[in-house]
Amino acid sequence: MMPRWSVAASTIVMAMGLMGCVAQTHPQDLFQLQEESLRNRAMQTRVFETKDEAELLSASAAVLQDVGFQIEESVREVGFLRAAKERSAREYGQDISRFGIFVLSTGLIFVQQPPIIIAVDLHQKIAATLVTRPINADATRQEVRVVFYRVVWKGDGSAGNQSIAPGEQRMEMLRDPVMYQTFFAKLSKAVFLEPFAL
Repeated sequence: MMPRWSVAASTIVMAMGLMGCVAQTHPQDLFQLQEESLRNRAMQTRVFETKDEAELLSASAAVLQDVGFQIEESVREVGFLRAAKERSAREYGQDISRFGIFVLSTGLIFVQQPPIIIAVDLHQKIAATLVTRPINADATRQEVRVVFYRVVWKGDGSAGNQSIAPGEQRMEMLRDPVMYQTFFAKLSKAVFLEPFAL
């Protein structure tokens, strides 16, 4: 049996060795935006010529409701809005893959193992977070930034004797440019048409 001091020394030496494998990041590089971040920001942001930030926020809420979202939170004083909608996440390709892997793994029965059943996406909650803010001194130009993301819940499955419980989830930002373009096109029409609504 090794003495405690030699176990501790070996652990420290191994940790130092692993630290040497990690690429060092300089402090000035920590807050630099990556090219992908700049592309995402450009896709998510538009500027509107209006003094009425509250009206712009109201139009944004109306557009989100028109495409099926329900407003969950709105703070007019800071120009913040959060909305969500729930949908099925079932995809035809996932069901085919699940069936194909099940059929291919049925041979495991001969070695006394159950077939593999992969978990598939079942349900998703798509959310939108929107922020407005004035970008010039006299507040005649307003910036609108919206971010769409989703949380996906998986169904059950199994791998060997280990079952995969339903309810596993993942969150991801939605990066479909068409979704953002459609939202801003509708918002642009709503801002232009809203003052004339009766």
